[in-house]
Amino acid sequence: MNFDFSDEQKMLREYVSRALDAAAPLSEARRILTGGDGYSQGAWKALAELGILGAAIPESLGGIGLGRLELCVAAQEIGRTLAPVPFLSTLTCAEAILAWGSDAQKQAWLPRLATGEAIGTWADAEGPVELRADKISTRFVAGAIKGRKLPVLDGGVAAVAVVLALGVDGPVLALADLSAAGVTRRAIKTIDPARPQGELTFAGAPAEPLAGAGDGWAAYRQLMNRASTLLAFEQVGAADRALMMARDYALERHAFGRPIGSYQGIKHKLANIYMGNEVARVHALWAAWATSTDAPELALAAAGARVSANRALSYAAQENIQTHGGIGFTWESDCQLFYRRARLYAGLLGPELDWKERIVSRIEQRNAA
Repeated sequence: MNFDFSDEQKMLREYVSRALDAAAPLSEARRILTGGDGYSQGAWKALAELGILGAAIPESLGGIGLGRLELCVAAQEIGRTLAPVPFLSTLTCAEAILAWGSDAQKQAWLPRLATGEAIGTWADAEGPVELRADKISTRFVAGAIKGRKLPVLDGGVAAVAVVLALGVDGPVLALADLSAAGVTRRAIKTIDPARPQGELTFAGAPAEPLAGAGDGWAAYRQLMNRASTLLAFEQVGAADRALMMARDYALERHAFGRPIGSYQGIKHKLANIYMGNEVARVHALWAAWATSTDAPELALAAAGARVSANRALSYAAQENIQTHGGIGFTWESDCQLFYRRARLYAGLLGPELDWKERIVSRIEQRNAA
C-alpha cells in the first residue's frame, strides 16, 4: 500500500513552501521569540489566502472542501520553516466543531476559522497533574464553565476554545467564546515563546456543549489522535530542516584542511538523524491515511506517529547543535530555534509515556482478539 501524498498534494506542498519561505523565514520565528506579536500575521495571512485553513472544511461552511491530508502537507512545511502561526490549535478546534458541533455552532465559527479571521484552540491540561477522566477539576454546569486550564497553546490570541470539562454525567467538550465575560487570560513563560502558551481561568463563563460528541472523554481522545497526526508532520518538517542545517554546516566548516562532514563521526551523526526522520515520516504517513479514512487503526497509528516524531525532532535538534560545535550553543545561531521547538512539542498533547502506553494497549488488544 502506498501511503505517500498524491502529485496534486505534492504540488500544494510546493505552493505552501514558497509562501512560507517568503512570509516566515527563520528570522520571523526569532522575531516572535524575542517579543513579537504572538504569531506571524504575514504567514497566517499567506496560509489563509492559499485556503489551507479551510482545507478540511466544506465549501458550504466557508472552506474549500479538500481533506485532512492537505492539512498534513501544510503542517510539514510549517514545521520546516518553524512558522510561528496558530495552525495546530486552530485546526484542532475546527476539527472538534466540524465533527460534533451543532449547525449553529458550525455556522458561527467555521467560516471565521477557515479564513483566519478567528483563531481557535483547545484547553485540556490543568497544570502539572495527570489528566484523567476522573480527575478533571474544571466544571461545566448549567451552561457555564468554572476552572483553570494551563498550558493552553495560543491561549492569549484565541477567540474560541474547545474545553474539556466535567459535566453532570461525566466529561464533556464545551465550546467557549473567549471574549465573553468570566474569561481571564494570563501569558506563561515557556522554552519557546514563538509558540506561546497561556493560562485560561473560567469564572462562570458561558459555554455550549458539543452535543454530538457523546462520551466526552472518548471524543477528546479521538480529537487528540487527529491533533497528534498534524503535530507529527510539523515535527518531521522541523527535523528535516535541522538535518539540512547540520549537513550544510558540515560541508562548509573545515578542520585540519578538510570539511568536517568528511569525518566518520559526523557522517554517523547525520546518518542517524536521517534514519530517525524516515521512521517518523513513515509513521506520520500511516497516521495521515488513518485520519483521512477514519480507519480503526487510527489510535495505534497516531500514537506511533506521536512517539516517533517526538524522538526524531528531539534527536535532530540536539545533534544539529553538536554538529555546529561551539557556535551551535550561541544566541546568534538558529540551532536554538529547533531545540526550543523540540522541547516545547515534546510536552504537548500529554507525556510521551502516555502515548507509549496506548501503543502497548492497542497491540495487546489486537493480540487478544
